[in-house]
Amino acid sequence: MNDRGGLEVHIDRREGVTIVQPVGDVDLSQSPVLRSELHGVHAEKPKRLIVDLRDVPYMDSSGVATLVEAMRDARKSRTELVLCCMQERVRSIFEIARLDAVFTIVDDLDAAMTV
Repeated sequence: MNDRGGLEVHIDRREGVTIVQPVGDVDLSQSPVLRSELHGVHAEKPKRLIVDLRDVPYMDSSGVATLVEAMRDARKSRTELVLCCMQERVRSIFEIARLDAVFTIVDDLDAAMTV
């Protein structure tokens, strides 16, 4: 767990899967916290990386850019990246930007574990 300036990031590792769960808004001031945690996870080269967004009520373009960067890193390391549990406000940002066609996005953690 990491708490820097308002955003907490919980990390859970199980069965070759790493689950990253940010808690709080992911905006310009907080996206570097998430970016740092994701870089650390990518260094471990998990088979699957799940970003559980259930506790992210707001995300701006810097947060989206952080996840796009995570997707790029995942592709380089052949890690499967899955986003799950998006709140409607966050999901609409991905839909407007048509990133829902680029990312694997599922409704819940169970689906993210098996997709």
